[in-house]
Amino acid sequence: MADSDEGEKTIAQDIVVTKYKMAGEMVNRVLKALIAKCKADESVLTICELGDKLLTEETGKVFKKEKEIKKGIAFPTCVSVNNCICHFSPLRSDPEIKLKDGDVVKIDLGAYIDGFIAVAAHTLVVGASKENKVTGRKADVILAAHYAAEVALRLVKPGGENYAVTDAIQKVAETYNCKPVSGMLSHQLKQFRIDGEKSIIQNPTEAQRKEHEKCEFELHEVYAVDILISTGEGKGRELDAKVTVYKKTDEIYQLKMKASRTFFSEIEKKFGNMPFTMRALEDEKKARMGAVECANHKLIEAFNVLYEKEGEFVAQFKFTVLLMPSGSHKITGLPFDLDLFESEFKIEDQSIKSLLEKGTKVAKKKKKPGKSEPTPGGDTADDNTPAAED
Repeated sequence: MADSDEGEKTIAQDIVVTKYKMAGEMVNRVLKALIAKCKADESVLTICELGDKLLTEETGKVFKKEKEIKKGIAFPTCVSVNNCICHFSPLRSDPEIKLKDGDVVKIDLGAYIDGFIAVAAHTLVVGASKENKVTGRKADVILAAHYAAEVALRLVKPGGENYAVTDAIQKVAETYNCKPVSGMLSHQLKQFRIDGEKSIIQNPTEAQRKEHEKCEFELHEVYAVDILISTGEGKGRELDAKVTVYKKTDEIYQLKMKASRTFFSEIEKKFGNMPFTMRALEDEKKARMGAVECANHKLIEAFNVLYEKEGEFVAQFKFTVLLMPSGSHKITGLPFDLDLFESEFKIEDQSIKSLLEKGTKVAKKKKKPGKSEPTPGGDTADDNTPAAED
């Protein structure tokens, strides 16, 4: 599952853009199907299993003859509710959790085609409608996350800097009396790599700010921009939820236990470097045994389930963006219905308002007669997002 020897493939090549967009369209279709399932009494496990099944089916429909092209789940479906921040993807052996009216639900997932990754996350409130609007702190945190994502989309562009995004997210969150979840990272995406070198940090501590490198975004890069905002202190903590999502690292160690070797061999073959859920392994119980030694020796990395304090709410929006010569192309993420939310707060900061009023495409130069330039198809409606309320 390693990269080919031909050098790094980027979105400077049309075929790479096509593969990213295919993965993006699949992710959006699956996300839409899962949102429709988020009703009172629906099981979180059922939604996670459906998401993974649909991602596998969607990616299985393309490049059927090209056996060498790897494709599948880039991030297993996670459904994190209310004060759960992220990475909640239960196993069949776990106690059942059912959604209730009024729950704040975050759905997070991803797909890849030939190693080119598209990820997305969306937040909704179970039972919300135009007649039954979301108000109070739930509305505050979801609007804060939505507008922070929109501002980030306009700042993640060639020549932009990661800390400008960090500071703008902070400013939007504070407008709604909320906090970005501290230390959360948005990563550059590369072929077969979900956590490229460049990243954007949210709400860093002083120590994190010193350690986290400044970087500039460049043409033909791809980013997964992940916004997580909380009504609480913005500090994630691990409680008693089991870790169920992992990914293989590049560490090397000679495993002692047979169960560990079997487990490691299965994940190498099935998932390569992509994150996976323990649900996807043949024998869940044996896999859990094997995972312990692998985790202890850093052969696999855990995606810990994190929580805010009880009674707080966390909202998440994540999108994948291609930095093209024609502008920033957002390839994942669904339309957001502002009419469902009512908050006492609104964006007054002029710098944020003017950013929100901007489009994300570069003005096209007039073409010479007879010249045509291929446009990557199927943009999502990132230019049509309503600007902040006046």
